[in-house]
Amino acid sequence: MSTLFRTKTVEQSIRDTEEPEHKLRKSLSALDLTVFGVGVIIGTGIFVLTGKVAKETAGPATALAFVAAGLVCALAALCYAEFASTVPVAGSAYTFSYASLGELVAWTIGWDLILEFALGTAVVAVGWSGYVRSLMDNVGWTMPEALSGPDVADGFGFDILAFVLVLLLTVILVFGMKLSARVTAVVVAIKVTVVLIVIIAGSFFIDADNYKPFVPDAVKQPAGAGLDAPLVQLMFGYEPTNFGVMGIFTAASVVFFAFIGFDVVATAAEETRFPQRDMPRGILGSLLICTVLYVAVSLVVTGMQHYSELSVSAPLADAFKSVGHPFYAGVISFGAAVGLTTVCMILLLGQTRVFFAMSRDGLLPRFFSVTHPRFGTPYRPTILLGVVIAVIAGFTSINELATLVNIGTLFAFVVVALGVLVLRRTRPDLHRAFRTPWVPLVPILSVAASVWLMLNLPAETWVRFGIWMAIGIAIYFLYGQKHSRVNEDGERKPVS
Repeated sequence: MSTLFRTKTVEQSIRDTEEPEHKLRKSLSALDLTVFGVGVIIGTGIFVLTGKVAKETAGPATALAFVAAGLVCALAALCYAEFASTVPVAGSAYTFSYASLGELVAWTIGWDLILEFALGTAVVAVGWSGYVRSLMDNVGWTMPEALSGPDVADGFGFDILAFVLVLLLTVILVFGMKLSARVTAVVVAIKVTVVLIVIIAGSFFIDADNYKPFVPDAVKQPAGAGLDAPLVQLMFGYEPTNFGVMGIFTAASVVFFAFIGFDVVATAAEETRFPQRDMPRGILGSLLICTVLYVAVSLVVTGMQHYSELSVSAPLADAFKSVGHPFYAGVISFGAAVGLTTVCMILLLGQTRVFFAMSRDGLLPRFFSVTHPRFGTPYRPTILLGVVIAVIAGFTSINELATLVNIGTLFAFVVVALGVLVLRRTRPDLHRAFRTPWVPLVPILSVAASVWLMLNLPAETWVRFGIWMAIGIAIYFLYGQKHSRVNEDGERKPVS
C-alpha cells in the first residue's frame, strides 16, 4: 500500500526530460502556446452552442453565462499555470499529480486524460466530417452513404472523411511540433477571422428590442428520472431552472464545455523554450481571448434575432439569413469546418504527450517513450493512438459518449487544484515562476465549481466514467505498479 502514494520529485521529473532517447525537442514560444489554446477552444461551441443555450436556457443573458463559465475555467487555469511553470514536463495533470498526490492518483488522472482526449478527438473529427459533407452538398457533390458514417447510413457505415483527417493530423504531429504549430497558426487565423466577421458584420444588424428582457422570467423544468437525470437531482432533489438568474448558471454548466481544451496547452510544457515564462502566458492568454470572443458572439446573435426564434442547429448562419444576408452562412460553415481541424490535432497532441509521459515513468510499456531521432517527437504513441482514434471515428457513432469528455476534464481540474494545495505545503522551497494568487481560496473555489458542474452531468455519464476508471485501476495493479521506475524510497529503477 505504501507504493500507491509514492511521489516523483519535481527534480527527478525534470531530469527525466534530459535522457537522450526520451527527450522532446523544445521549439514552442508563448505565441505558439496561445495559438494552440485558441485553436482547440474555439470549435463547434461558438458556432452552435451559443444559439442553443440562448433559445432554451438563458436568452440574451447567455453572455453572462459565458462570463461565469470563463471564470470557472480561469480558476482552474491559474492552478494549471503554476504547475506548468514549476514542473515543465509533458503530461499535464498526470505529471502534476505525480509530483504532489502520488502514483495511484497520477495513474488515475492519466488514464482519465487518455479517455478525454481520445473521445474528444474522435467526436470532433466526426463533427468536422459533417460540416465538410454539408459544404460538398452545396456544390453538388454527395458522399455515398456507406462512406458517410453510421449516423447517416442505414446499414454499414464508415466515415471515411473523419478517418482520413485523423491519419493526416497524425502524420503532421510525427513530423514535429514546429510544423504542427505553423499549420495550427494558419488555420486559427482563418477561424478567428471568420469569428471576427460574424461579430463585426452582425453588429450592424443588432436590434436593441431583441435584448428585452435581457434575463427572461424563470421557467421550471420537469424533473428527470433514472440515469438520464443529473446526478445532483438524484442526490438532493434539485430541479434545474431555465431562464431567470438560476438559468444563467444552468446555462454556464452547458457553455462551460465550449471552453474545454485550454488544459491541453499544459501538455506541451516540455516542448516550450521558456516554460517558466511562456506557459502562464499561453494558458491564461488563450482563455482570455476565447472568453471575449464567446461573449461578443453571444451578444451579436441574440441582438440580431430574438432568442425565442433562434435556430438550434445553425444559429449564427440562420441569424444572418433572417436579416437577408445568406452569404455569411456559407462563410460561417467554412470557418467551422476549417477550425475543427486544429481542435482534432491539438487534442491528439495532448493525448500522445500524456501517453508518452506515463510510458517514460514505466506505468505503460517503455517502448512508447522513445522519441524520433530526427524529429524529436514521441512518434510511436502518436502513430498507435492516431490509428486507433481514426478507426473509432470511422466506425463508431459516439454522440452519447461525448459527455465523458466533459466529466474527464472536470475531474482533471479537481486534481490539479488539489495538487497546488498539497505541493505548496510539502514543497514550499520550490521556485515557482508563476504563483496561483490567493491560495488556498482560488484552488478551493476551483474544486467547488468543478464538482458542481460534474454533479450537473447525467448519472449515466458517471456510471460509464466509473467503469473506465475501474478498468484503469485494474491495469495499474496488473502492470503499472510493478513496472514503475519509482521505488518505495523514491529512487529510480534501472532502465532495461
